[in-house]
Amino acid sequence: MKIIDGIENVKQELPYPVLTLGNFDGVHLGHQAIFRMLKERAREMNGTSIVYTFVPHPMRVIAPERAPKLLTNYKEKIKLIEESGIDVIICTNFTKEFANISAEDFVKEILCNTLNVKEILIGSNYLFGKGRKGSPELLKKLGKECGFSVTVINEIGIDNSALSSSRIRTLIAKGRVDEARKFLGRYYSVDGIVIEGAKRGKSLLNTPTANLLTANELLPKDGVYAVTVDVDGKVYGGATNIGHNPTFDDKKFSFETHILDFEGQLLGKTLRVSFIKRIRDEMKFSSVEELGTQMRKDIEEIRNILKHHM
Repeated sequence: MKIIDGIENVKQELPYPVLTLGNFDGVHLGHQAIFRMLKERAREMNGTSIVYTFVPHPMRVIAPERAPKLLTNYKEKIKLIEESGIDVIICTNFTKEFANISAEDFVKEILCNTLNVKEILIGSNYLFGKGRKGSPELLKKLGKECGFSVTVINEIGIDNSALSSSRIRTLIAKGRVDEARKFLGRYYSVDGIVIEGAKRGKSLLNTPTANLLTANELLPKDGVYAVTVDVDGKVYGGATNIGHNPTFDDKKFSFETHILDFEGQLLGKTLRVSFIKRIRDEMKFSSVEELGTQMRKDIEEIRNILKHHM
């Protein structure tokens, strides 16, 4: 797969370009379905499957106060698209200047003149261009003038629910990570670097935890979760607590994970935590002993949950 940063870096004509465009945050099952159609059509025509996307998310530029917390950062999004088997990813730096390009000019100057696109696959609700004036209907009209065809893909649903990045964000924000998995096609995962914590896990509770610092924008709702943890390519079960440790009256937010059956040094390592199921709210206990008793119960419950997921 080839990654092209910036449309200005398209230096050669691509064979029979078949293209889709969008933000593709989360690269969920709906996006994956479009990518499969894209690859199939490109293969039929001995052409090139192209995903055209943007960084940062356009709302960060157009209306920062309304920009969503993203499911995937740029690096993760590109990795997931690459894993889908697409031939070329073109990523445009979304600036205020780019945001002022009209839909017509974007199609004619970039899709037609620069890429010489032959076919476009697009979701039925996708809008683009200045003021979001570009629509599937406009694409079809311009396609007749510029010589490309447009296939509009109707909204994909699962269990009578629309499949969208915004819906998945809502589920994760509510802690419903097991439901989010149905739409993502995988467990929601977060990367974090192990940093120094309060060191209470081992000394007070006999349950050592890794305190994680993450650049991910969206964490699940505060609470305790059954998770899996990737440590240097090996996957372990784990118990994660997200919140403020109310038993200790902490004000600082923490994201900490106890890794089951693990021994070794973790400080400075990057771990990948995949959220399987939320088991309870974060709670304030009357004593350290009561908290320790609950943690042992949590770990036993989590072991039982993970028997079916590992």
